[in-house]
Amino acid sequence: MKIKRTPIIEADYVVVDTELTGLDEKKDSIVSIAAIKMIGGRISLEDKFYRLVNPETELKKESVLIHGITHSEVSKKPGIKKVLSEFSEFCSDNIIVGHFLAIDMSFINRDMKKFFGTTIKNPGIDTYLLYRCLRKKFPEQKCLADLLKDSGLYKIAKCFDIQITDMHNAIKDAFITAQIFQRFMPLLRESEIETTDVLLKIGDYSKGADKYSQSEESCNF
Repeated sequence: MKIKRTPIIEADYVVVDTELTGLDEKKDSIVSIAAIKMIGGRISLEDKFYRLVNPETELKKESVLIHGITHSEVSKKPGIKKVLSEFSEFCSDNIIVGHFLAIDMSFINRDMKKFFGTTIKNPGIDTYLLYRCLRKKFPEQKCLADLLKDSGLYKIAKCFDIQITDMHNAIKDAFITAQIFQRFMPLLRESEIETTDVLLKIGDYSKGADKYSQSEESCNF
């Protein structure tokens, strides 16, 4: 999909999160998926998507302990094929935003390929990559001065005084991610990162960022 040069504060975003039966892309599957629209820095809570999914693979005890979704809750829910059809339509051509987005998109696109022979082509931004890049620009900013030991979603949210409720609930986590992205926007503008083409250069999730592999020094802008 061609990346448009749009002011960040005017662009359309969709903030995404999933819950999974596990993190092994070959053995696990999506059990819930959520998305919330943003227009610039405004979070559109009235424009959201949340579905429980009857997973393609068995729910593991360990994952149930994390997200709290049980077999009885999803056994009569739609399968991922129907849900992804609706999800893809909801996303439209908006820029996708997520925290460690590569993980979510690897499962989404694996199933998109399986059932529809294609993948979601929308450009996507990883808030974790933005976080690491902003650290270099604002070494004295409260939440950016030192790399958080755990730079996961909840630690960053807590530092930015974002309320955390119902951890590992996809729609709640999407809302937390949206608020983090919202907090980053003034810092991005202050860094003269004002258009989506530049934003995508520093936050492109397809760089494969995850908390294990991304180099702190990889931000160049």
